Amino acid sequence: MPKQVCRATAKTMNKTDLYELVTQKIIDLLDSGVVPWQIPWRSQNGMPRNMISNRPYTGINFWMLLCLKFDSPFYMTFEQARALGGTVRKGEKSTLVVFWKLFESLEKDGSTKKTPFLRYYNVFNFSQTEGIDPKKNPETEAYDHDFNSIDAAEKLIYEWKDCPKIDWNEDHAYYNPITDTVGMPPQRTFFHDEQCYSVLYHELTHCTGHPSRLGRHEKMKDHQFGSQDYFYSQEELVAEMGAAYLCGITGIQQETIQNNVAYIKSWIRTFKDDPKILVMAAAQAQNAVNYMINQKLEPAPVAEMVL
Repeated sequence: MPKQVCRATAKTMNKTDLYELVTQKIIDLLDSGVVPWQIPWRSQNGMPRNMISNRPYTGINFWMLLCLKFDSPFYMTFEQARALGGTVRKGEKSTLVVFWKLFESLEKDGSTKKTPFLRYYNVFNFSQTEGIDPKKNPETEAYDHDFNSIDAAEKLIYEWKDCPKIDWNEDHAYYNPITDTVGMPPQRTFFHDEQCYSVLYHELTHCTGHPSRLGRHEKMKDHQFGSQDYFYSQEELVAEMGAAYLCGITGIQQETIQNNVAYIKSWIRTFKDDPKILVMAAAQAQNAVNYMINQKLEPAPVAEMVL
């Protein structure tokens, strides 16, 4: 199916119209249902996965394991380490992995009732073990492709005179409000060039909340990024709405909007699908994007919208 191009361009569409257009697109996709959010890059050491089954971890387990600074992507239980002919080194600490298991029971009316139970087990990284032949590691490759920069997306970032330092050698994306720096995985590890900019825009929108800029983070206790409290949840919505707007401004929204919406959907559930929170986040995201654009060394043209 050919791409549909919105006829409004930089000459006929102001930022307010663009924000409204992107917001409505997000709402439409939320109403129609979206696929789960997917991480758009692959870590240099490979995705965290179980060493026996070679299955990658998902959900909260993925994020917990990805944040650990081990060289190996492989994890196993104590019993699995023994089955592989090794053992866990003395003094090593395990990491909790959780999963849901459905138990079925027969009701009086003959129907089957499925009840979810939260289960957990403890895993260790391969580098925490000894005696296991490294040849037993399943084969894994880091994703690598020729990254091609996108002029409009680059222009928005590098002409922003208040842009914080960006470190392109991290294994995950983050904004550190203490040092006012952004960390990003290497550009070549992203599956698509456009997704690289979308993730970067998310982190840069975060940085506009710094006290030296718009001051949104002053409401967040001790700058606890990564927590599940109300203010952090709202901040995540602001950052992803900001990323969606910036992708629209730079003309790469077609390749990023589905993942933007999937991420937004996951955080809206925190507020029990309260539609007002999206409106509030959109307003703050607009302020953030306006700040970034107005801080540029020179005005950048709004690229043609592609929907």
